[in-house]
Amino acid sequence: MKVILLNGSRREKGCTYTALSVVADALNANGIDTEILHAVPTADVVKRAAEKIKLADGLVVGSPVYWASPSGEIVSFLDQLSGTAGAALIHKPAAAVTSARRAGTTATLDVLNKYFLYHQMPIVSSNYWTMVHGNTPDEVREDKEGLQIMNILGNNMAWLLKCIEAGKQAGITAPETKAKVMTNFIR
Repeated sequence: MKVILLNGSRREKGCTYTALSVVADALNANGIDTEILHAVPTADVVKRAAEKIKLADGLVVGSPVYWASPSGEIVSFLDQLSGTAGAALIHKPAAAVTSARRAGTTATLDVLNKYFLYHQMPIVSSNYWTMVHGNTPDEVREDKEGLQIMNILGNNMAWLLKCIEAGKQAGITAPETKAKVMTNFIR
């Protein structure tokens, strides 16, 4: 099994990457392979990521907080990903991770989770909102509560992936995906 982790920060090895690394370490400790991708919203990077995500069993999306919302880079990336690989996302477990110096994390999580909800992706949780705090990677490493949240998130993702695999082996299949009914409220 494999989980792709998308780093939606402008800083490839910054605070968001630090949080995602803790999630990846927990997944790896549970026998789940991981790969952290820097989510640069260019057509070729999105295409390569889409191919990897199609083959993966789970997805974790990380973003710093910019102006009380996700980075423009990850929003653009997810918009493009939805167009190129949206069908492959359906029923794939997902989680959002956010990092902030101070505030805006819950609004950022809300935006990211809506991508998962639209694609019928089970959202994996932790023991608190999936966020870390700090202005530098070293400060994030001092956020003991945030690091525990990331660790538990990784463990919960591994557990859910193993449950889904056990279900498949027992003959349980995912619900049929119906054609989406679109309603327009303008007469």
